[in-house]
Amino acid sequence: MTPTDLPVIAAVDGSTHSRQALDWATHEAARRELPLLIVHVLPLTRQGDEEARRREADELLATSVRRSASIAPGVRASTLAPLDFPSAALVSLGRDASMIVVGSRGLGGFRSLMVGSNSLATASMASCPVVVVQDGRPEEDDQPGGAEVFTDIVAGVAADESSEAVLEFAFATAASRPGARLRIVHGWTMFSSMLAGGPVLDREEAADSAARTLAELTSGWHERYPRVEIVREPVNGSASRTLVTASATAGLTVIGRRRGGESLGLGLSPVAQTTVTHALGPVAVVPC
Repeated sequence: MTPTDLPVIAAVDGSTHSRQALDWATHEAARRELPLLIVHVLPLTRQGDEEARRREADELLATSVRRSASIAPGVRASTLAPLDFPSAALVSLGRDASMIVVGSRGLGGFRSLMVGSNSLATASMASCPVVVVQDGRPEEDDQPGGAEVFTDIVAGVAADESSEAVLEFAFATAASRPGARLRIVHGWTMFSSMLAGGPVLDREEAADSAARTLAELTSGWHERYPRVEIVREPVNGSASRTLVTASATAGLTVIGRRRGGESLGLGLSPVAQTTVTHALGPVAVVPC
Protein backbone atom coordinates (compact mmCIF):
# COMPACT_ATOMS: atom_id res chain seq x y z
CA MET A 1 0.00 0.00 0.00
CA THR A 2 1.44 3.37 -1.06
CA PRO A 3 1.04 6.58 0.99
CA THR A 4 -1.60 7.75 -1.51
CA ASP A 5 -3.69 4.64 -0.75
CA LEU A 6 -3.70 5.05 3.03
CA PRO A 7 -7.31 4.93 4.25
CA VAL A 8 -9.41 7.52 5.95
CA ILE A 9 -10.36 6.05 9.33
CA ALA A 10 -13.83 6.79 10.70
CA ALA A 11 -14.34 5.94 14.36
CA VAL A 12 -17.95 4.94 15.18
CA ASP A 13 -19.69 4.03 18.43
CA GLY A 14 -23.39 4.49 17.59
CA SER A 15 -23.62 8.06 18.86
CA THR A 16 -24.95 10.97 16.83
CA HIS A 17 -21.48 12.52 16.95
CA SER A 18 -19.85 9.44 15.46
CA ARG A 19 -22.45 9.34 12.67
CA GLN A 20 -21.49 12.92 11.84
CA ALA A 21 -17.84 11.82 11.81
CA LEU A 22 -18.67 8.88 9.53
CA ASP A 23 -20.49 11.15 7.07
CA TRP A 24 -17.57 13.62 7.05
CA ALA A 25 -15.02 10.82 6.59
CA THR A 26 -17.03 9.30 3.73
CA HIS A 27 -17.18 12.62 1.90
CA GLU A 28 -13.44 13.13 2.41
CA ALA A 29 -12.54 9.62 1.23
CA ALA A 30 -14.61 10.21 -1.91
CA ARG A 31 -12.96 13.58 -2.59
CA ARG A 32 -9.46 12.21 -2.19
CA GLU A 33 -10.26 8.87 -3.86
CA LEU A 34 -9.09 6.96 -0.80
CA PRO A 35 -10.44 3.81 0.88
CA LEU A 36 -12.49 4.16 4.06
CA LEU A 37 -11.83 2.08 7.17
CA ILE A 38 -14.74 2.14 9.64
CA VAL A 39 -13.56 1.25 13.13
CA HIS A 40 -15.56 0.42 16.24
CA VAL A 41 -13.32 -0.20 19.23
CA LEU A 42 -14.58 -2.68 21.79
CA PRO A 43 -13.42 -1.26 25.14
CA LEU A 44 -11.50 -3.55 27.44
CA THR A 45 -13.85 -4.68 30.17
CA ARG A 46 -14.74 -7.80 32.13
CA GLN A 47 -18.39 -6.89 32.25
CA GLY A 48 -21.04 -8.08 29.81
CA ASP A 49 -21.33 -10.95 27.37
CA GLU A 50 -18.38 -10.94 24.99
CA GLU A 51 -20.33 -12.70 22.24
CA ALA A 52 -23.19 -10.21 22.55
CA ARG A 53 -20.76 -7.29 22.37
CA ARG A 54 -19.29 -8.72 19.19
CA ARG A 55 -22.73 -9.11 17.64
CA GLU A 56 -23.60 -5.50 18.50
CA ALA A 57 -20.29 -4.36 17.00
CA ASP A 58 -20.96 -6.29 13.79
CA GLU A 59 -24.45 -4.76 13.52
CA LEU A 60 -23.11 -1.26 14.10
CA LEU A 61 -20.39 -1.69 11.50
CA ALA A 62 -22.82 -3.16 8.96
CA THR A 63 -25.16 -0.21 9.51
CA SER A 64 -22.25 2.19 9.14
CA VAL A 65 -21.17 0.60 5.84
CA ARG A 66 -24.72 0.95 4.48
CA ARG A 67 -24.85 4.58 5.58
CA SER A 68 -21.51 5.29 3.95
CA ALA A 69 -22.57 3.56 0.72
CA SER A 70 -25.71 5.70 0.56
CA ILE A 71 -23.51 8.83 0.67
CA ALA A 72 -20.73 7.77 -1.72
CA PRO A 73 -21.35 4.40 -3.42
CA GLY A 74 -17.92 4.46 -5.07
CA VAL A 75 -15.93 4.54 -1.82
CA ARG A 76 -14.25 1.25 -0.88
CA ALA A 77 -15.23 0.62 2.74
CA SER A 78 -13.89 -2.00 5.13
CA THR A 79 -14.46 -2.52 8.85
CA LEU A 80 -12.52 -3.41 11.97
CA ALA A 81 -13.53 -4.01 15.61
CA PRO A 82 -10.38 -4.25 17.75
CA LEU A 83 -10.49 -5.00 21.47
CA ASP A 84 -8.56 -2.19 23.14
CA PHE A 85 -8.78 1.24 24.74
CA PRO A 86 -10.39 3.50 22.10
CA SER A 87 -7.66 6.13 21.80
CA ALA A 88 -4.87 3.53 21.96
CA ALA A 89 -6.43 1.51 19.12
CA LEU A 90 -6.97 4.57 16.94
CA VAL A 91 -3.44 5.89 17.53
CA SER A 92 -2.03 2.49 16.55
CA LEU A 93 -4.16 2.26 13.40
CA GLY A 94 -3.25 5.85 12.53
CA ARG A 95 0.31 4.79 11.71
CA ASP A 96 -1.05 3.44 8.42
CA ALA A 97 -3.78 6.00 7.70
CA SER A 98 -4.10 9.28 5.85
CA MET A 99 -6.23 10.67 8.68
CA ILE A 100 -8.48 9.67 11.57
CA VAL A 101 -11.96 11.19 11.86
CA VAL A 102 -13.68 11.18 15.25
CA GLY A 103 -16.82 12.74 16.70
CA SER A 104 -16.58 15.45 19.31
CA ARG A 105 -18.12 13.17 21.94
CA GLY A 106 -18.97 9.50 22.20
CA LEU A 107 -21.73 7.63 23.96
CA GLY A 108 -20.00 8.04 27.30
CA GLY A 109 -19.41 11.77 26.95
CA PHE A 110 -20.87 14.36 29.28
CA ARG A 111 -23.16 16.87 27.60
CA SER A 112 -21.29 19.71 29.29
CA LEU A 113 -18.04 18.75 27.53
CA MET A 114 -17.58 20.01 23.99
CA VAL A 115 -14.91 17.41 23.23
CA GLY A 116 -14.57 13.95 24.76
CA SER A 117 -11.41 12.57 26.32
CA ASN A 118 -10.92 9.88 23.65
CA SER A 119 -11.08 12.47 20.88
CA LEU A 120 -8.55 14.72 22.63
CA ALA A 121 -6.24 11.79 23.42
CA THR A 122 -6.30 10.61 19.81
CA ALA A 123 -5.61 14.12 18.51
CA SER A 124 -2.77 14.46 21.02
CA MET A 125 -0.93 11.27 20.12
CA ALA A 126 -1.73 10.13 16.57
CA SER A 127 1.04 10.23 13.96
CA CYS A 128 -1.43 11.27 11.23
CA PRO A 129 -3.88 14.20 11.12
CA VAL A 130 -6.95 13.80 13.32
CA VAL A 131 -10.21 15.50 12.36
CA VAL A 132 -12.58 16.21 15.25
CA VAL A 133 -16.06 16.78 13.85
CA GLN A 134 -17.71 19.33 16.08
CA ASP A 135 -21.44 19.94 16.43
CA GLY A 136 -21.41 23.52 17.69
CA ARG A 137 -23.47 24.87 14.77
CA PRO A 138 -27.26 24.77 14.66
CA GLU A 139 -28.45 21.16 14.76
CA GLU A 140 -29.15 19.57 11.42
CA ASP A 141 -31.30 16.68 10.35
CA ASP A 142 -29.47 13.43 11.13
CA GLN A 143 -29.78 12.07 7.60
CA PRO A 144 -26.87 10.42 5.78
CA GLY A 145 -24.68 12.94 4.03
CA GLY A 146 -26.00 16.28 5.18
CA ALA A 147 -25.64 19.47 3.19
CA GLU A 148 -22.19 21.06 3.43
CA VAL A 149 -22.87 24.77 3.60
CA PHE A 150 -19.35 26.01 4.35
CA THR A 151 -16.61 25.52 1.75
CA ASP A 152 -13.68 27.66 2.95
CA ILE A 153 -10.71 25.87 4.47
CA VAL A 154 -8.98 27.79 7.27
CA ALA A 155 -5.35 27.09 8.20
CA GLY A 156 -3.75 28.54 11.32
CA VAL A 157 -0.03 29.18 10.99
CA ALA A 158 2.52 30.33 13.56
CA ALA A 159 5.59 32.47 13.00
CA ASP A 160 7.87 30.75 15.49
CA GLU A 161 7.90 27.21 14.07
CA SER A 162 7.41 25.29 10.85
CA SER A 163 3.90 25.18 9.47
CA GLU A 164 4.83 22.98 6.51
CA ALA A 165 2.69 20.00 7.54
CA VAL A 166 -0.29 22.23 8.34
CA LEU A 167 -0.09 23.97 4.96
CA GLU A 168 0.38 20.69 3.08
CA PHE A 169 -2.76 19.19 4.62
CA ALA A 170 -4.74 22.41 4.20
CA PHE A 171 -3.78 22.87 0.54
CA ALA A 172 -4.51 19.23 -0.29
CA THR A 173 -7.90 19.54 1.40
CA ALA A 174 -8.78 22.73 -0.46
CA ALA A 175 -7.58 21.25 -3.77
CA SER A 176 -9.97 18.31 -3.32
CA ARG A 177 -12.96 20.67 -2.99
CA PRO A 178 -13.76 22.54 -6.24
CA GLY A 179 -14.32 26.23 -5.57
CA ALA A 180 -12.96 26.16 -2.02
CA ARG A 181 -10.81 29.07 -0.83
CA LEU A 182 -7.93 28.56 1.53
CA ARG A 183 -7.83 31.22 4.23
CA ILE A 184 -4.40 31.22 5.87
CA VAL A 185 -4.75 32.89 9.25
CA HIS A 186 -1.97 34.24 11.43
CA GLY A 187 -2.99 35.79 14.74
CA TRP A 188 -0.55 38.31 16.14
CA THR A 189 -0.32 40.62 19.16
CA MET A 190 2.22 43.22 20.24
CA PHE A 191 3.52 40.66 22.73
CA SER A 192 4.01 38.00 20.03
CA SER A 193 5.72 40.62 17.87
CA MET A 194 8.14 41.33 20.71
CA LEU A 195 8.85 37.61 21.23
CA ALA A 196 9.57 37.22 17.52
CA GLY A 197 12.02 40.12 17.61
CA GLY A 198 9.72 42.46 15.69
CA PRO A 199 8.34 45.93 16.44
CA VAL A 200 7.33 46.42 20.06
CA LEU A 201 5.80 49.91 20.29
CA ASP A 202 4.51 50.71 16.80
CA ARG A 203 1.27 48.82 16.05
CA GLU A 204 1.32 49.72 12.35
CA GLU A 205 4.85 48.43 11.98
CA ALA A 206 3.91 45.27 13.88
CA ALA A 207 0.97 44.71 11.50
CA ASP A 208 3.26 45.14 8.48
CA SER A 209 5.76 42.74 10.03
CA ALA A 210 3.03 40.13 10.59
CA ALA A 211 1.91 40.48 6.95
CA ARG A 212 5.48 39.97 5.74
CA THR A 213 5.91 36.95 7.98
CA LEU A 214 2.72 35.39 6.65
CA ALA A 215 3.80 36.05 3.05
CA GLU A 216 7.16 34.36 3.73
CA LEU A 217 5.53 31.35 5.40
CA THR A 218 3.23 30.78 2.44
CA SER A 219 5.56 31.61 -0.45
CA GLY A 220 5.84 28.92 -3.11
CA TRP A 221 2.59 27.16 -2.30
CA HIS A 222 0.59 28.77 -5.11
CA GLU A 223 2.96 27.21 -7.65
CA ARG A 224 2.31 23.77 -6.14
CA TYR A 225 -1.46 24.27 -5.96
CA PRO A 226 -2.26 26.81 -8.72
CA ARG A 227 -6.01 26.14 -8.68
CA VAL A 228 -6.44 26.94 -4.99
CA GLU A 229 -7.52 30.50 -4.23
CA ILE A 230 -5.45 31.80 -1.31
CA VAL A 231 -6.52 34.48 1.15
CA ARG A 232 -3.86 35.57 3.65
CA GLU A 233 -5.23 36.97 6.90
CA PRO A 234 -2.83 38.44 9.47
CA VAL A 235 -5.20 39.21 12.35
CA ASN A 236 -4.44 41.32 15.40
CA GLY A 237 -5.61 39.13 18.28
CA SER A 238 -4.89 35.88 20.09
CA ALA A 239 -4.31 32.93 17.78
CA SER A 240 -6.86 30.66 19.48
CA ARG A 241 -9.62 33.30 19.52
CA THR A 242 -8.93 34.10 15.87
CA LEU A 243 -9.18 30.44 14.84
CA VAL A 244 -12.31 29.74 16.89
CA THR A 245 -14.01 32.73 15.25
CA ALA A 246 -12.89 31.62 11.79
CA SER A 247 -14.17 28.07 12.39
CA ALA A 248 -17.77 29.33 12.45
CA THR A 249 -17.74 29.76 8.67
CA ALA A 250 -15.18 27.11 7.66
CA GLY A 251 -15.67 23.69 6.14
CA LEU A 252 -12.54 22.69 8.06
CA THR A 253 -10.09 24.48 10.34
CA VAL A 254 -6.55 23.09 10.18
CA ILE A 255 -4.12 23.61 13.05
CA GLY A 256 -0.78 22.21 14.13
CA ARG A 257 -0.53 20.07 17.21
CA ARG A 258 2.50 22.12 18.31
CA ARG A 259 4.92 20.48 20.70
CA GLY A 260 4.79 23.50 23.00
CA GLY A 261 2.02 21.95 25.08
CA GLU A 262 4.19 19.12 26.33
CA SER A 263 5.83 21.35 28.94
CA LEU A 264 2.37 21.88 30.43
CA GLY A 265 1.61 18.17 30.54
CA LEU A 266 -0.62 18.41 27.46
CA GLY A 267 -0.39 16.52 24.21
CA LEU A 268 -1.80 19.63 22.54
CA SER A 269 -0.40 23.11 22.89
CA PRO A 270 -2.68 25.70 24.55
CA VAL A 271 -3.67 27.18 21.16
CA ALA A 272 -4.51 23.79 19.67
CA GLN A 273 -6.36 22.67 22.82
CA THR A 274 -8.48 25.82 22.90
CA THR A 275 -9.27 25.65 19.20
CA VAL A 276 -10.31 22.00 19.27
CA THR A 277 -12.39 22.50 22.40
CA HIS A 278 -14.28 25.61 21.33
CA ALA A 279 -14.41 25.47 17.51
CA LEU A 280 -17.84 25.58 15.90
CA GLY A 281 -16.96 23.29 13.00
CA PRO A 282 -14.63 20.40 12.13
CA VAL A 283 -10.98 20.82 13.17
CA ALA A 284 -8.00 18.92 11.78
CA VAL A 285 -5.07 18.56 14.18
CA VAL A 286 -1.85 17.96 12.21
CA PRO A 287 1.31 16.60 13.88
CA CYS A 288 4.14 19.12 13.48
